[in-house]
Amino acid sequence: MDLRTRAVPSGHRLRVLLMLFHTVAQIMAEQEVENLSGLSTNPEKDIFVVRENGTTCLMAEFAAKFIVPYDVWASNYVDLITEQADIALTRGAEVKGHCGHNESELQVFWVDRAYALKMLFVKESHNTSKGPEATWRLSKVQFIYDSSEKTHFKDPVSPGKHTANSHHLSALVTPAGRSYECQAQQTISLASSDPQKTVTMILSAVHIQPFDIISDFVFSEEHKCPVDEREQLEETLPLILGLILGLVIVVTLAVYHIHHKMTANQVQIPRDRSQYKHMG
Repeated sequence: MDLRTRAVPSGHRLRVLLMLFHTVAQIMAEQEVENLSGLSTNPEKDIFVVRENGTTCLMAEFAAKFIVPYDVWASNYVDLITEQADIALTRGAEVKGHCGHNESELQVFWVDRAYALKMLFVKESHNTSKGPEATWRLSKVQFIYDSSEKTHFKDPVSPGKHTANSHHLSALVTPAGRSYECQAQQTISLASSDPQKTVTMILSAVHIQPFDIISDFVFSEEHKCPVDEREQLEETLPLILGLILGLVIVVTLAVYHIHHKMTANQVQIPRDRSQYKHMG
């Protein structure tokens, strides 16, 4: 009887110790988050950093805006009119996040948590003709907004919190070990819990790396989006064509000059035989 009574507390103590060990392990792997938006020269761009055990594990620089439709009463108070709120991610936002081997997450809150953005990144491996290749991508976006917030919403019919989610998202696809960079605007559609409403997320000036950061606070080699690469080609193509045209003109002039010099130095043989006596 005594043995059983003692065995129960012993098991309880073991569970307590395991819980304490788990808590200590979590504290040891505690992750820090920093909002470094003040370092950006672009007033619309935010910079967020997630660090684990003193090492940077996620970096994100981007400008974000959300176009949110909502209903208001018409002047006759019978019909509904759809208005639009333009909500920009502001500086000084609260940030949270965590890093994993295959999953990383960034959460941003602003305007007293009236708005919240959650971005989930995953790293995957695929078999290709060249062998296995690892990539990472943005797999989910969630935007929570409160239409009772009066800065952006004017007299909505049904004020309150709504959640807008992406659907089967695969964006910012990047080879593993590299960062994603895109200056051009990109749009992501989010289905809102507000019936028949779609929220549009507009990203620009993006530079993100959620995995495999080697140096603290330093992005790895950039993987540029196709739009940026095309724009860069469009910008450099006239310069390249101009250089080629200039080179062709220089070569043509050089050949003409050499040919003219050679023909000028040649002795002209007179066709009239009477002129031979003047030669020599």
